[in-house]
Amino acid sequence: MGILDLADRAWPVLSRVMQAHRALYRATGGRIGHRVPGFPPMLILDHVGAKSGEKRTAVLSYIPDGNDVAIIASKGGHPKNPAWFHNLKANPVTHVQLGTERRPVRARVANEQEHARLWPVAVKAYPGYRTYQERTERQIPIVILERRAEADHR
Repeated sequence: MGILDLADRAWPVLSRVMQAHRALYRATGGRIGHRVPGFPPMLILDHVGAKSGEKRTAVLSYIPDGNDVAIIASKGGHPKNPAWFHNLKANPVTHVQLGTERRPVRARVANEQEHARLWPVAVKAYPGYRTYQERTERQIPIVILERRAEADHR
């Protein structure tokens, strides 16, 4: 059994754990769930389905990048990018919750220079990203969530 087979089999349990984490994070206003031992800080990403138009949320680790934050579209080294990555490309204007702060953001894929600068920071924050990259042929994208003014919907 390959690692992806194992991940597929574990997904139902992991999905329930992530749902509980998201619910606790939201219910406590971000006082619980922002920091998880052994992981970089976690945020809640609101995003809209590229095809469905449905509102969705994901709890993801992030790395600070000046006034912005960056998220890693690793999907555990899966051959395809995570759904939230496609959703953000289609609908980049959204919100995140970083601990107790709710922030309006605009998502964009890091360019080559930004990726080269941020990838080592991400791996230092969570060494598992290195293993995920080794597991897949795609270059794992980094998405920069740029802070925006609430009224800015461009």
